[in-house]
Amino acid sequence: MGRRDHMEDRFEVLTDLVNKTHPSIFGIFDGHGGETAAEYVKSRLPEALKQHLQDYEKDKENSVLSYQTILEQQILSIDREMLEKLTVSYDEAGTTCLIALLSDKDLTVANVGDSRGVLCDKDGNAIPLSHDHKPYQLKERKRIKRAGGFISFNGSWRVQGILAMSRSLGDYPLKNLNVVIPDPDILTFDLDKLQPEFMILASDGLWDAFSNEEAVRFIKERLDEPHFGAKSIVLQSFYRGCPDNITVMVVKFRNSSKTEEQ
Repeated sequence: MGRRDHMEDRFEVLTDLVNKTHPSIFGIFDGHGGETAAEYVKSRLPEALKQHLQDYEKDKENSVLSYQTILEQQILSIDREMLEKLTVSYDEAGTTCLIALLSDKDLTVANVGDSRGVLCDKDGNAIPLSHDHKPYQLKERKRIKRAGGFISFNGSWRVQGILAMSRSLGDYPLKNLNVVIPDPDILTFDLDKLQPEFMILASDGLWDAFSNEEAVRFIKERLDEPHFGAKSIVLQSFYRGCPDNITVMVVKFRNSSKTEEQ
C-alpha cells in the first residue's frame, strides 16, 4: 500500500503447469479513482482469458484466432462490460491492465496504461515487454487532440488535466469524450531466442523509483531470496520515497517450459 491511504493495485496468477490446458496467465492491475475497476478486471479478465485459451488450445490448428487476438478481444470486452456497470453507479474508477501469457515457446504481453513488464535475457540484458501509454507521447497526444481533448501539466502530463495515462480500462467520463481509449498494445517474444532468466511485471509505483535496467540488476542479485527479490525491490521503492501503491511480480524461468512465480 505504501504511503497511500488505500490499496488500489490488484494482481492475479492462473497457471496449469501439469496439464498445460492453457498458457500461464500473469496480470497486474493498477487502479485509480478507487479500487472498483482494478478489482473488477482482476476478478473477471484472467478467468475469461483462461476459458477462451482452453477452447483455443483444443482446436488450435483450425482456429483463426491467436493469443494476440484473444487478448485484445477479451480486454476490450471486459472494458465495455465494466463501463456499463460503472456508468450506472457514477463510479469514475479506472485501472491499468498488464497481462502476460506464457507458453512453452512464446511470451505474449498486452498492456493498457503505465504498468510495465521487463525481462532479463540470457545475457543479463533488460528487454522491455511493454511501453507505457503516457499523454505526452506524440502518437497519444495527436490522438487526444483529434478527439477534441487536451493535455496539461500539473506535476505530470494529464489528459483533460485529470488522468496521468492516455489509455486505461474504466474511466467512463474520459471514455465518453473519446480522449482515453482501452486499446492494448500487444507484443510477442520468442523464448528460445531470449532464453530468459526472469521477468518483472509491476505497477508504476516501482517504475517511479527504478529504471528497467536498474530493476533487472537488483532482482538478478536477489533471485535466491524466498520471493525472488520481489519483496526486497518493493521495500526499496518505498525507501526511495515512492508515494504510490507498489505491486511487483517476479516470474523466474527454470527453462522455457517450466516457471515459478512469486
